[in-house]
Amino acid sequence: MKQRSEKPYTAKQITSALIAFIFLLGVLCLYYGSSFAPALSRSDGEHDGSDPVLGGNIRDFDDLFEDQEHNPEVPKSIPICDIKHSELIPCLDRNLIYQLKLKPNLTLMEHYERHCPPPERRFNCLIPPPIGYKIPIRWPESRDEVWKANIPHTHLAQEKSDQNWMVVNGEKINFPGGGTHFHDGANKYIVSLARMLKFPNDKLHNGGNIRNVLDVGCGVASFGAYLLSHSIIAMSIAPNDVHENQIQFALERGIPSTLGVLGTKRLPYPSRSFELAHCSRCRIDWLQRDGILLLELDRLLRPGGYFAYSSPEAYALDPENRRIWNAMHDLLRRMCWRVAVKKDQTVIWQKPLGNGCYLKRGPGTQPPLCSTGDDPDATWNVHMKACIIPYSAKMHKERGSGLVPWPKRLTAAPPRLEDIGVSPEQFHEDTNIWQFRVNEYWKQMKSVVRKNYFRNVMDMNSNLGGFGAALKDTDVWVMNVAPVNMSARLKVIYDRGLIGTVHDWCEAFSTYPRTYDLLHAWGVFSEIQEHGCGVEDLLIEMDRILRPDGFVIIRDKPLIINYIRKFVTALRWDRWLSEVEPRSDALYLSEERVLIARKKLWSEGVSAM
Repeated sequence: MKQRSEKPYTAKQITSALIAFIFLLGVLCLYYGSSFAPALSRSDGEHDGSDPVLGGNIRDFDDLFEDQEHNPEVPKSIPICDIKHSELIPCLDRNLIYQLKLKPNLTLMEHYERHCPPPERRFNCLIPPPIGYKIPIRWPESRDEVWKANIPHTHLAQEKSDQNWMVVNGEKINFPGGGTHFHDGANKYIVSLARMLKFPNDKLHNGGNIRNVLDVGCGVASFGAYLLSHSIIAMSIAPNDVHENQIQFALERGIPSTLGVLGTKRLPYPSRSFELAHCSRCRIDWLQRDGILLLELDRLLRPGGYFAYSSPEAYALDPENRRIWNAMHDLLRRMCWRVAVKKDQTVIWQKPLGNGCYLKRGPGTQPPLCSTGDDPDATWNVHMKACIIPYSAKMHKERGSGLVPWPKRLTAAPPRLEDIGVSPEQFHEDTNIWQFRVNEYWKQMKSVVRKNYFRNVMDMNSNLGGFGAALKDTDVWVMNVAPVNMSARLKVIYDRGLIGTVHDWCEAFSTYPRTYDLLHAWGVFSEIQEHGCGVEDLLIEMDRILRPDGFVIIRDKPLIINYIRKFVTALRWDRWLSEVEPRSDALYLSEERVLIARKKLWSEGVSAM
């Protein structure tokens, strides 16, 4: 009896052990497979249109950290994309539009707007540099020359050979500073604009009152490049169109610029952000859809802002150009803009300082005023509206933006702080904290960073712009990125005389690979986990836009830093590493650590997927 009673008991034990072993094996396979498999779709349906390298493994951070505690060695590698993807911009990939059989309206330029791929089409691999890639030439020399191997496209040099855009010179591409309407150089053109407006000493900055410029259809951004020496910063934008590498050249040169198009959606900038908009033969149909594109410029210009327009419509006498000119002049008159000056090939309009003209328009005048419920600063995936946004009562009364001239405006508390519930005292405290933090970063990196090493810098969670403001004494420019839920704060950044954009870090950023020298991510990873987006996916996207030899500064909770550190080798960010626990301050999260890593320049022959 005793022997017979032991047999069933032993069999149950064996069966239970086998089941447990099979279950454990399945869990391990699922976990390791998910690290490199195509990203899973989100259960809540949000961000279904995100990009090939973002979105993905949807797991709670607590689960991630628990897994890593038991599996400290993963991942050992991340696949390399095929070399044909070396210039991939996931959400601006026209091949994807064709493959998904999307039907954008070509007339409205929808094919140049963001279309992010679904989860199953995400690559989840590292973007390789082109063959022969070299560490970029440093600023200020880069303004005038770049390595041809880094952007192996020379068709613009041939197509624009009569306009001095760019010239191929052996292993380099040179930029003489010309443009479609300023063949003799952007600098002379800038001075001519100042003379037209009769600004003191022929200085376009007008005593610091013109600081932020929007250059639409910017080409290789030579206009913006030469504005910098006039203490003016331009957001130079152009689509990824037939001149598909123009913005890539601009960023390689170290010029503030980004991919963007006046299509159907608002540009991702707050209202009243620019003192001057500029178009030099930008080939835009300003009359389409009841003037909706001019109305978008109206939204973006500050009170009394200017629109400088150099194009055949402004001077040519043939019937078609005369028709366009008359129609534009009539439309802008109804928008209450006036011709400030017209000379040679350029006309400069000025928008009103207050609401007086709007109130005097006759009943039914088009375009209408926008409804009071419209938020002029809402821009992420918001369609343009064919209406005029009137000034607030305060701005109308003051007849202007209330901003002090540059450079004082960088540290002066701007009037629109009140809109976001921040006091001047909090603003100044934030500025001081970030000055201290940035000083500490430099101390951390001083052994490996030399003068003029950084040029293109991105602050991935810009808050009030304190990080960018703290770099005022360095020769860099900063793309201040406001996450969508903090987009209201971007207006403060523009009011400080800085530039930036709104973005959702669950999607790919609208830029070419290898375009930034330094990425600063404060609390970004803590934020994305609330939206169900993967840490690995954002790390891969950061790698895409980071130049070889570039740095990342990640400031976040210790658990997140510990997890990210396990990916450093797989990302090839291990040329140099540093990790510290920073001093606590008023912006300090419950706990924080700072991880600084440097990306390697890959050697040729790395295996690709």
